Amino acid sequence: MKVVLFCGGYGMRMRNGTEDIIPKPMQMVGPRPLIWHVMRYYAHFGHKDFVLCLGYGAAHIKNFFLTYQESVSNDFVIRGGKVELLQSDISDWTITFVDTGVESPIGERLRRVRGHLEGEPYFLANYADVLTDAPLDEMIGQFQDSGAAASMMIVPPQSSFHCVDVNSAGEVKNITPVSQLPIWENGGYFVLTPEVFDHLPVGGDLVEDACGALAAQGRLFGYQHHGFWKPADTFKERAELDTGYQQGDRPWMVWERRGA
Repeated sequence: MKVVLFCGGYGMRMRNGTEDIIPKPMQMVGPRPLIWHVMRYYAHFGHKDFVLCLGYGAAHIKNFFLTYQESVSNDFVIRGGKVELLQSDISDWTITFVDTGVESPIGERLRRVRGHLEGEPYFLANYADVLTDAPLDEMIGQFQDSGAAASMMIVPPQSSFHCVDVNSAGEVKNITPVSQLPIWENGGYFVLTPEVFDHLPVGGDLVEDACGALAAQGRLFGYQHHGFWKPADTFKERAELDTGYQQGDRPWMVWERRGA
């Protein structure tokens, strides 16, 4: 399946002021940027045809792949003055780079790459800044069995805050950690059919418009994932992922598992 990656937003919560021009998907986790980790996850499951929806910081993303150095994340031998790679990351990937506008919302970015998805009965989509160890084959299989038009991975609430039940007199009756509430969050991993385009207005949003309309029709499937899932929406979250990488705690790197 083709994989659409939304990587054109400003990423303001990740930027350190207006002088920080590095787009969020290019923020580093270990020796590689976030977008590489997301793409490597999909490639591990055999999905290696990518469509990048570019906007803010497009030049940084293009340059990364135009000057890609395989030796950064692969073993190699220097023999006779030539580098011989023992493995390769992206040599069998197909990457389409599409300018979808700096100000475009997610749904509009998807609309603008529709032509690159012609003939695809299913395709995958991702925000390019969320990492997980979810079993993608199972996610796709359950969605296809459901007969729905779209699917999103959903995860338990990640907030460390507490919800407070209080009456009109200000008397607190109950305090509950958000993580224990019987609700789910959008996890940012989508399996979609072309039917989503029927519900995407110009300038629309993928979740609020398309997924919302399909949910009202009973045509949206939610894949419940209880395993590792972590966004990199802020400096703190990105730093936590990087620390985990440096310490060998890398559950999202499913391609490193023995027998994987």
